Amino acid sequence: MTLSQAGVTKAPPATAPEPRRPGGRPEGPGGRPEGTRPTWPAVTAAVVLLLALAALSLSVGAGEVGPGRVLDYLLNHDGARADGRLALVVGDLRLPRTLTALLVGAALGVAGAQLQSVTRNPLAETGLLGVNAGASLGVVLGIAVLGVQSSYGYLAFAFGGAVLASALVLLIAGSRGGGSPMRLVLGGSAVGATFGGLTGVLIVNSPEAYDRYRVWVLGSLAGVEGWSTLARLTPVLGAGFLLAALTTRPLTALALGDDLARGLGHRPGATRAAVAVAVTLLTASAVALAGPVSFLGLLAGFLARSLAGPRIGRLTLLAGLFGAAVLTGADVLARVVARPYEAPVSVIVALVGAPALIAIVRSRRSAALALSDPAEATPPAGRRAEPPAPKPDLALRYGAWSLLLPRRALAASFGLAAALLAAVVVAAHAGQSELDLGRTFQAVFGYGDRLDVLLVQKFRLGRIVAALAAGAALGLAGCLTQTLARNRLATPELLGVNDGATAAVLISATASGTFGAWWAGPLGALAAVLVVTLVSGGLGARGYRVLVVGLAMSALASAVIQVALARRSLNSAGSLYVWTSGSLNGRDLAIATPVLVGLAVLVPLALVAARRLAVLRFDDSVASALGVDPGRVRLACLLLAVALAGLAVGVCGPVGFVALAAPVVAGRLAGPARVPVLGSALTGALLVVLADTLGRVLLGGVEIPVGIVTTVLGGPFLLWVLLSRKGSPA
Repeated sequence: MTLSQAGVTKAPPATAPEPRRPGGRPEGPGGRPEGTRPTWPAVTAAVVLLLALAALSLSVGAGEVGPGRVLDYLLNHDGARADGRLALVVGDLRLPRTLTALLVGAALGVAGAQLQSVTRNPLAETGLLGVNAGASLGVVLGIAVLGVQSSYGYLAFAFGGAVLASALVLLIAGSRGGGSPMRLVLGGSAVGATFGGLTGVLIVNSPEAYDRYRVWVLGSLAGVEGWSTLARLTPVLGAGFLLAALTTRPLTALALGDDLARGLGHRPGATRAAVAVAVTLLTASAVALAGPVSFLGLLAGFLARSLAGPRIGRLTLLAGLFGAAVLTGADVLARVVARPYEAPVSVIVALVGAPALIAIVRSRRSAALALSDPAEATPPAGRRAEPPAPKPDLALRYGAWSLLLPRRALAASFGLAAALLAAVVVAAHAGQSELDLGRTFQAVFGYGDRLDVLLVQKFRLGRIVAALAAGAALGLAGCLTQTLARNRLATPELLGVNDGATAAVLISATASGTFGAWWAGPLGALAAVLVVTLVSGGLGARGYRVLVVGLAMSALASAVIQVALARRSLNSAGSLYVWTSGSLNGRDLAIATPVLVGLAVLVPLALVAARRLAVLRFDDSVASALGVDPGRVRLACLLLAVALAGLAVGVCGPVGFVALAAPVVAGRLAGPARVPVLGSALTGALLVVLADTLGRVLLGGVEIPVGIVTTVLGGPFLLWVLLSRKGSPA
């Protein structure tokens, strides 16, 4: 399988001139000029569907008011609006809620289409600019710090946090030479990660804030009552829609390339900034009104692109209509599927949208989505990016046998091992108790005071071993997936591995009533990858298809995780939330042993595969000529990465950014000539041990989960990758 790049992709250069009509426009399928696909029937059908769903939304809900009475109210038949009960149900509840669903859905759909167009990436989602993370942090700050309890307070803090996050992304993306699609992607990911980690810190230390947050984060329109809330944000939504409409023509020119866009009189940097502002206004307003309804922007953009093709104006219009229709329909289902309660609307969107997205990707019309596989693109002449040939400078010979070792990589491995040993000593010594280094060393080997031995060996040493095992597994898994994808931003999360493993562990905990089913992690990860592989059509060359199905799988698994947490008691949900953030609390040798056994088997296999994996840095034709079967190597490495990531999640939960950072750091230390398999494992173990130690000692008496620490620190690290010339991914 060829994984696609996680960021912006460039279409492969044309190998033959496109057929053209006499007017000079390229021909599309059937001899029709490209871009003249009949989309207005689709627009008409979408409008009719939208009106039908709006009518259904007005007719369904609390109050037992049927369609006839709703129509009487709308037409004021026989003075129906004078009926107080009817006015309350229809005028104050259903009408505002329906209009809010239409506007929020349209806002997310338009924002998704704009973001996908400006980044030239059909996988871009509205949370890409850090809007959702900023809104979540704003709400949690309002709850935990200022004690905000009203819906107006949530709205104000959510909007403020969303705008702040997007402003930071714009500043980062616009630095050092102006904004680009990749810088927007990386800047949004970095800011979103940092804000998400800070949100986790506040929630872990405030059960009350978590109790309110876990309901708000699911997304719902149940709190829409009256017109005041919608009236406050209608001007902001209007400004966002207007700005999005004004950017359609510049975006069309930008799709031709920055140079051609400048030649046509447009300014690419200003266009991207305007699109980012429009996306911010639309998404921030939507999050403030309905909570973070994720996945809808991605789905609406795909639905629109399958019908409108690359025409930006029609694409934006259809995306808005489809977004409004999907959210309105999901809101109707949310009211009826679990009566007398309401289901979270974001879960309904994921359950309905994920299969629809998979069906689109598997259809014959998926070519209209521009799902080209960049891994197969041939670089222009003179710009072929090939890794330098390995230059080993240390030879070990024994008779007819010889072993070539790169001096730099060997020195980096020894240095990382020494740093890891020092980190283990610090982790064993650090804590709330007053142990000096001498007593710590004695306790490690079973000597000294019995309480010291109990503290170090029973609690700290087992936890350290678990951190070493999980970190090494995550670092090695990230190295494999990044090398497969030829992109240092690719991690196991792209295939839904982490979310699938997390959901499986939570389901096992619900079924057994206890926690600690580490074996559910690898099973969930394997199940997720099997589903993604089978649904996407096998391990073929369509990397984007695999990625889209992986995103859909992640959305479904995330919905399961959020519902599982929301349905449990506060104490149980709080402890499980800590684990889903990534935590080593309570982990010991018994839990770490399976990962250690797995590493003992998988690391040698990964070292053997690394030699063949390095060949995959070249084109598949070159790899085949060198005697390497690319398909078998990818399959073997993918299974290795899944097993490693699943084991790590089963032990300590989905610890973020380790799989991203460890291979990058190891590659910098070892040099570009080798795949840093061993270095990635050592770096991952070092990062997790240090993060866990920092989480234990940073706040006196309060432990910060290791996953939150790595997420908070991972954002600045991603910024370093973004702003560093050598670290900027291609």
